[in-house]
Amino acid sequence: MNRALQAPSPERVDTPRGAIAYRSSGDGARVSHALLHGIGSASASWQAQLDWARGRTDVRLLAWDAPGYGQSSPIEPAWPQAGDYGQQLWAWLDALGVRTPLVLVGHSLGAIMAVGAALQQPARVQRLVLLSPARGYGDAPEAERTRVVESRLSSLQQLGPAGMAQARAAAMLSPQARPEWIEAVRRNMAAIDPAGYTQAVHLLAQARLTQDLAALKLPVQVASGEADTITAPAACDEVAAAAGVQRLSLGPVGHACAIEAADAVCRLLAAEPLES
Repeated sequence: MNRALQAPSPERVDTPRGAIAYRSSGDGARVSHALLHGIGSASASWQAQLDWARGRTDVRLLAWDAPGYGQSSPIEPAWPQAGDYGQQLWAWLDALGVRTPLVLVGHSLGAIMAVGAALQQPARVQRLVLLSPARGYGDAPEAERTRVVESRLSSLQQLGPAGMAQARAAAMLSPQARPEWIEAVRRNMAAIDPAGYTQAVHLLAQARLTQDLAALKLPVQVASGEADTITAPAACDEVAAAAGVQRLSLGPVGHACAIEAADAVCRLLAAEPLES
């Protein structure tokens, strides 16, 4: 896989719920995958997977900038729930004429969005791939939910996106991560829009991923790295258990696994077994 290639330039499409910016790659006859990034990221975080799809005739990948990120319109509610992002996801795919079932891939907070969308229209989901999934704090005591919101938003207010990215980027990866991977994480995080990030924080505070997963009857894969300190392996094991599956290990990598474990993530997208 050629890591030197640049991610495709963003495109943008209008929907009845607002515009969505996204990147696409692959020469498949139909869209096969939709990739949903995490809370401090963007569609460019899937660069390795977009590179992998380039020129292939068996896949076509779409990676969105979530509502409120990049050039995507914000979600309407100030305190959105997973279903609000799910409705926007289906409106985006409808605007692009995507009707056949596809693989929904969610990283971290994107896993919450993916499951919320799957609950709304399960017939349009072939398979769910949840990478380092965030569980959300909807089942936590109110004091803990308040602490999560205040801590994240205080950091954003005090440091700004660039300062927050500088402080947090390395923690998103393992101690062995290459400098260019840390820089990619930093660059994506530094570009977040404070208003969109704020809405996403409110989603994180309210979400109940394991409860939502238990209500789904779809093929699900849950995978994460052993060096992930953001969504630790034990927490991801609990997410996998809620889906009735075993967590797949991506090896000694951190939270930003689409970057640090790019090849393994591409194998998951292709429904290929991971190397033992």
